[in-house]
Amino acid sequence: MKPYARMEQFTINPIGTVNNTYMEPALTHQQGDLKLDEEILVETKTGKGQLSELVIDEAYAECLEGIEGFSHIMVLYWAHTLEAEKRQVKKVHPIGKKEFPKVGVFATRSPVRPNPICSTTVELVKRKGSRLIVKNLDALDGTPVLDIKFHHPSYDAPKEVIWPDWMHEVIRFFREKLK
Repeated sequence: MKPYARMEQFTINPIGTVNNTYMEPALTHQQGDLKLDEEILVETKTGKGQLSELVIDEAYAECLEGIEGFSHIMVLYWAHTLEAEKRQVKKVHPIGKKEFPKVGVFATRSPVRPNPICSTTVELVKRKGSRLIVKNLDALDGTPVLDIKFHHPSYDAPKEVIWPDWMHEVIRFFREKLK
């Protein structure tokens, strides 16, 4: 095994931005942990069922050719409202619920992480030139889009997935709140 070598920093340039009505995150960082604002969650459904527009920079419009042949795409984006000092948090309670064990941020989908890169698989509703209309994106309005990939069920949804018991409770919580 090669010894760990410190990687150099690098720059990622956004390829576009998110345009929608989702203005406030339901999940935020407060006092070293996560806090879920259930009112925002229920009001916005964290993007569930909502339409968003991905406004892709004209320089990348050609990269979209053929994307309309896919029903679902993965959108990678930067949680741009997270301040630098909050990127130092190492462990959190999933969705800010103290009844769940405190785990490392890499064991969560929280935007509170060293590099706030988030990913969501969304339904591609329509392509209009360099604009994509998508459904179920949980990114805020103005969020920088880093990349787009098509969703491939064979690669992106392994058949035998194992997760901890608390994750089942998180799913039940969201199903109840987002009915």
